[in-house]
Amino acid sequence: MMEQAEYEKKEKAAARRNKIRKILTYVGLGFWALIVLFPFYWMLLTSAKSYGAYNAEHIPAFFTLSPTFQNYIDAFTQVPLLGYLLNTLIFAVITTVLMVAVSVLAAYAFARLSFRGKNLLFTLFLSLMMIPSELVVITNFVTVTNLDLRNTFTGLVLPSVTSVFYIYLLKENFEQVPDELYRAAKVDGTSDLKYLLKVMVPICRPTIVTVTILKIIECWNSYVWPRLVTDDPAYYLVSNGIQEIRENGFGRENIPAMMAAVVVISVPLIILFLAFRKKIMEGVSRGGMKG
Repeated sequence: MMEQAEYEKKEKAAARRNKIRKILTYVGLGFWALIVLFPFYWMLLTSAKSYGAYNAEHIPAFFTLSPTFQNYIDAFTQVPLLGYLLNTLIFAVITTVLMVAVSVLAAYAFARLSFRGKNLLFTLFLSLMMIPSELVVITNFVTVTNLDLRNTFTGLVLPSVTSVFYIYLLKENFEQVPDELYRAAKVDGTSDLKYLLKVMVPICRPTIVTVTILKIIECWNSYVWPRLVTDDPAYYLVSNGIQEIRENGFGRENIPAMMAAVVVISVPLIILFLAFRKKIMEGVSRGGMKG
């Protein structure tokens, strides 16, 4: 009986420690979440304040009793924000479709096809990741300028249709598919393209979805390249368009209207990530697994 009582006492102590540890963990995570989310809250709060109310605050207020949507109306009526959003959507869709197609075909070639020098070629291909991005930007800018593709969607899209990292990620994922499936498909007379589309793509869909979403986010946030190759406002994306709005639209002093424009630009990416966050985590984890 003494041993039983001692055992139950230890069990209760262990359960109490686990409960305290869990509470402390959730408190820490909650505190960190508040720190991370505070800039988004401040952005929304500022966008809901009128220009006069914002400038009248000597000490920043952490809430407002008279929110207004006038800043959002101004964001679509006083500046060409809708045009910037449309340009960015076109750029993101075209670039992502081309990049996914090129990456899937290249990854399949490295993962399943046999040809002389494949390993050496893939090693050289991976070495491109060590080249500073600034050098690539300079080279691409000179090429696009010489081809007279500045201020065109072609000039915006072409440098972004390949990605060494995404090809590597897809290759690792494709190699997880058993070789027996490929050999069985070849015995049945299935072509490599049909095997890729009918077998590999459905099996590896989580990783492909992840690559697609990450590329869309990358295109939406792209700033340096669009800033270099576009000086015509008709081709501005939201990244460099928001700078144009700040300089020649609302002006530097109208912070609430600027925050409204930033909210409009940020919401699509937030919704996209929240809707597909499980797919992203699943695809990344599968891409890093072997066996």
